[in-house]
Amino acid sequence: MARIGFLVSHPIQYYTPIFRALAKQCDLTVFFAHRQTAEQQARAGFGVAFDWDVDLLSGYDSRFLVNVAREPSTDRFSGCDTPGIAEEIARGRFDAFVVPGWALRCYWQAVRACRRHGVPVLVRGDSQLRTQRNTFIQVAKWLAFSHLLRRFDGFLYVGQRNRDYLLHYGAPTDRLFFSPHCIDNEAFAAASAAAAVSRDPSRRRILFVGKLIPRKRPADLLHAVSQLSGQPIEVAFAGSGELEAELRQIAANASVRVEFMGFVNQSELPAVYAAADLLVLPSNAQETWGLVVNEAMACGVPAVVSDAVGCGPDLIDAGATGAIFPFGDVAALAVAMKDVLSLDRAHVRRRLADKIEVYSPQRAAEAIIEAATTLGLSRRSGAS
Repeated sequence: MARIGFLVSHPIQYYTPIFRALAKQCDLTVFFAHRQTAEQQARAGFGVAFDWDVDLLSGYDSRFLVNVAREPSTDRFSGCDTPGIAEEIARGRFDAFVVPGWALRCYWQAVRACRRHGVPVLVRGDSQLRTQRNTFIQVAKWLAFSHLLRRFDGFLYVGQRNRDYLLHYGAPTDRLFFSPHCIDNEAFAAASAAAAVSRDPSRRRILFVGKLIPRKRPADLLHAVSQLSGQPIEVAFAGSGELEAELRQIAANASVRVEFMGFVNQSELPAVYAAADLLVLPSNAQETWGLVVNEAMACGVPAVVSDAVGCGPDLIDAGATGAIFPFGDVAALAVAMKDVLSLDRAHVRRRLADKIEVYSPQRAAEAIIEAATTLGLSRRSGAS
C-alpha cells in the first residue's frame, strides 16, 4: 500500500471527500498548515464569521503543523510558514507527497524537503490561462512558470483548462494525471432528495451560490432575468458579501422577485439546491473552476456559466447539463437561461447523473494513487 503525504493550508470542505477516498486506498497522512478562525473566514470574503457545520477531519489521519508566521493566514504567501514539515517528510517514508499549488511558503518548504529526501512531489491545482497580457509580461511569466514547474515530478490536473495551462508552461504529457475537481456527490444527492421543499411550482427559481463580490458578477444575473418575459421567475442568492445592498437596489428597480438568503452553511446547501431549477455562475476568469456547479449537478440542477468559468468545458454539455454564455453578455445570459429552463427535466437529470459520476472523489483519489505508483516505478527504474 502506497504511503502518501498531503499538505494543505487548512481544513477545506472540498478536500475532505478526497482524503476519505484516498485513505481507503493508501496509507495517507494529511498535514494542515493553519487553523482558520471564524473571523478569518469572514475576512476571506464570506462577509460573516462562521465555522463549517460539517465534519472535516474524520475518516483519515491528519495533524496540524506549527505555523510560525508573524501574521498567520491563508491569503498571503508568508501566512503559512511551517518549517516542521521538513522533519515530517524526513521521517515519513512517503512514496509521494502532494501540494495543492505554490502560493504559500509552506508548500515550497515541503517541495524542498521532498527534493532533499528523494520523495516524488505532485502538485494539484486549478489554474487556467486568463486574458492575454502584453507580450513582455507573457514571455516573463512563461519563463518564470516554466522554471517553477520543473520543481514538480507530476501534475494532477482537475479539468481541461487546467491541463491546457500546465501544457502551456511545459509540463510533460507523461507526467499529467486527471484528478478531477469534485465534491461529495453521494452526500449532496442524498440530502437533496431528502429535503422538504415547499414553493410555488409555477414560478421557476434561479439560484446564485457564492460570495456577493465583483468578480462573481451577481448583478449580471439580475439584469438578465429582467429581460425575460412570460413565465414567472424568482432569483435566490445564497451567500453574503459587499454587493448585497447594490443587488437589492437593482432588483427593486427592475421589479425582479428576489430572496437574499445570506451565508448558507454546508449542511443546509442541499435543500437550497433542491428548491432551484437552475444555477447561474456569471464569474470572470478568476473563477478557476466553480465547485458550486458540481454541487448543483449532484443535486440534479443544471447550470449556466460564463465562458470564463473554468469548469465550463468539463461540466457543461449544451442542451443537456446546461449552457455557456460569453462573459459579460447579459442578453446572451438571458437566452441561455431561457433555453435551459425549457429542457426536459427528466432527461437533464439523467445526463447530470452521468456527468457528475466522472467528477467524483473516488476518481480523484484513484488518479493520485496512479501518479504515485507511476512516479515511484519510474524513479526505481531510473535508479537501477
